[in-house]
Amino acid sequence: MKKLYPESGVELTPFISKYYDNLLNLISFGKYERFIRRAIADMNINPDDEILDFGCGTGKNSCLMMQYLSDEGTITGLDISEIMERQYNEKCKNYPQAKFIRQRIDIPFDPEHLYDKVFISFVLHGFPQEVREQIIANAFAHLKPGGTFNILDFAEFDMKKMPVYYRLPFKWGECPYAFAFIERDLKEMLRKAGFNSFEEKLYFHNYARLMIARKP
Repeated sequence: MKKLYPESGVELTPFISKYYDNLLNLISFGKYERFIRRAIADMNINPDDEILDFGCGTGKNSCLMMQYLSDEGTITGLDISEIMERQYNEKCKNYPQAKFIRQRIDIPFDPEHLYDKVFISFVLHGFPQEVREQIIANAFAHLKPGGTFNILDFAEFDMKKMPVYYRLPFKWGECPYAFAFIERDLKEMLRKAGFNSFEEKLYFHNYARLMIARKP
């Protein structure tokens, strides 16, 4: 499939899609699994939450979030990859409250349902700035009043100051959009979209962050 954004690192090849979770563990020196679990725990998921997972990928994160939900809670994963859809449905097959929808998150789409939480993990950084703003607007539109947008992604930092053993994998594995993302003020982007309350948690030597933004 031809890339919509040629410089993007989140539009994955079939090979990377198939082995995505393993590759992330490799480039994070085995720490990816640990801080993903911590971040999901820090989201304060309620048992009856309805969660929308933007760019849900393999379903790994949806399955981790599902462990905090009762039979009343639901998760809806959105992605455009057929390979990810197959992996998602296989991983989440024991969770009837989890479903997958083939949907682009980078264009406006109607909020047929409002959710308590929108979650996005290491996707936002991989787009041009105007597309990031559209994704944030989509999250806002799909949240109930008082709902939260939970963004797990790179924090703001100076790449030149990273230790070489982190900087080289980051430069090798990421795209120009990511290099611009780490220099931007995410809170300001979220304020412009209408969010008005923020909480953040830092992981992986402060290079990764969970930003929780609340809709008024």
